[in-house]
Amino acid sequence: MRWLLLILALVLSPARADEALWPALRGGGHVLLIRHAQTDPGVGDPPGFRLEECATQRNLSAEGRAQARALGAVLRARQVPLGEVLSSPWCRCVETAELAFGRAQTWDALSNLHGRPQNAAEQVRAMRPRIAAHRGADNLVLVSHGSTAGALTGEYPAMGEVLVLKPQPPGFRVVGRISLP
Repeated sequence: MRWLLLILALVLSPARADEALWPALRGGGHVLLIRHAQTDPGVGDPPGFRLEECATQRNLSAEGRAQARALGAVLRARQVPLGEVLSSPWCRCVETAELAFGRAQTWDALSNLHGRPQNAAEQVRAMRPRIAAHRGADNLVLVSHGSTAGALTGEYPAMGEVLVLKPQPPGFRVVGRISLP
């Protein structure tokens, strides 16, 4: 019941974003880089975690599940067309995508870089052309981690926050943020 009230509160209050951003998103051609929703306390994952076993990872909290649902509801209410939904293979990212959008395809390039900075250059090299190449009437959705968003953009979104990217070959530029209150 508590999460239902939280969802209603988040959906009924406007998402914080520049109002000029919404029409641009309705026109498609953008990339929504989302940091996974709110998790249980802590940073990183417990020692010995395994990607194939969600119970060994730091996962979404009840508030995070509600936050993910609310994000999806806000984007639907704002009539933002969504295309492919790609997610880090970490369970908190997959769950965020599935709760918000009903689907997720994992992509290793979106993997967590916390404690793995040696992977940053390779992952950014994989993400950059995919983002730069996005075209069309829908928006590409990428669900990842703060460390990964930071390595890619130099910006560190809060949990559940969206960085809106505009493809500009050979890369992109950050054109805005969407935050739920």
